[in-house]
Amino acid sequence: MSSLRSDPSSSRVHPAPLLVDHFDRLPDPLLLLIFNRIADVKALGRCGVVSRRFRQLVPQVDAVLVRVDCVISDDESASPAALSDKARNPFASFFQAFLGNIVKPLQALGLFPGAKRAQSGPSSSSSSSSSLAVGSERDGEMDQGGVTHHSPTQVLKNFNEIRFLRIELPSGELGIDGGILLKWRADFGSTLDNCVILGASSVVRSGPVKNLVGSENGTDAGCANDDNGSIPESFYTNGGLKLRVVWTISSLIAASARHYLLQPIIAEHKTLDSLVLTDADGQGVLCMNREQLEELRVKPLSASSASKRTLVPALNMRLWYAPHLELPDGVVLKGATLVAIRPSEQSGLKDMADGSWISTAFEEPYGTAARMLVKRRTYCLEMNSF
Repeated sequence: MSSLRSDPSSSRVHPAPLLVDHFDRLPDPLLLLIFNRIADVKALGRCGVVSRRFRQLVPQVDAVLVRVDCVISDDESASPAALSDKARNPFASFFQAFLGNIVKPLQALGLFPGAKRAQSGPSSSSSSSSSLAVGSERDGEMDQGGVTHHSPTQVLKNFNEIRFLRIELPSGELGIDGGILLKWRADFGSTLDNCVILGASSVVRSGPVKNLVGSENGTDAGCANDDNGSIPESFYTNGGLKLRVVWTISSLIAASARHYLLQPIIAEHKTLDSLVLTDADGQGVLCMNREQLEELRVKPLSASSASKRTLVPALNMRLWYAPHLELPDGVVLKGATLVAIRPSEQSGLKDMADGSWISTAFEEPYGTAARMLVKRRTYCLEMNSF
């Protein structure tokens, strides 16, 4: 019987075929288009560690979204209970949120050159905090979870071609009672260009209009059938007007504080065409276009360093009011109020009666509410600078 012999050629080891990286076949402009669609700075940071090529391309994106994860107060001794109490007060909530440090914990910062990676353990206790406020940018502060906090200014310093920047705060700075509607939009150059504020004492999403009378502690009670466009006497005597003044001043302070905090970002990123600072609640939106950004860079800013906000000039305001306003989608605004604001010095240059900038200030259904309100009787007010 012949012995069986293995064929040496059958036992030969063949190298596995190399895997093809199809991303290497994509041109740089297409990759940048993908990164611009991603926009979120954390996701871009993770993309930066995929390859050396990605690491070089990510800083070239021109559309960036920065979501601020948390707010850290300058008062390190404040207890959680105390902070909770402050959140119930509109003004205390504002000062807590915007006169403290607004920071961005970004673990992926280590992906960019020159950034510091989050650490944990005893060696991390030497870090310090950072802030958007001018002159107070520092290295970062370690929180209890071992995450290094960075201000948006630090996060963005490695991006050199940003054209469209959107920064989103975790919540609006004006703490308001449940059921109340308060929205504002402000445009700034070196100072306030215009501001539109929409408020309502309550919002009803469904149900007959006849059940809407009698909210806001009687301020608007008995006015549901008033269609002549006049403000009822009860609006002045029961605190309705005073409440709207508080809404207006609070919104202007919030807008001017946001504007003040954007200075270092605007100074560093001269390629910006559009900057939007908003919040996850959709309460307030601050917008700046290219002309306004350039104006801020060349014209001195009137600012209050003590309160960390841009000073607001003397203002002309127009107010529209409706006891109830029923929108086409069934939403009803009780005690609906619209306030359009421009600096007094601009009143001769830009006609307040042109409602295009007012009616386009808000997304639907509130844009429709603004367009309906401006058709009613107009009331003029003035306010000194502050």
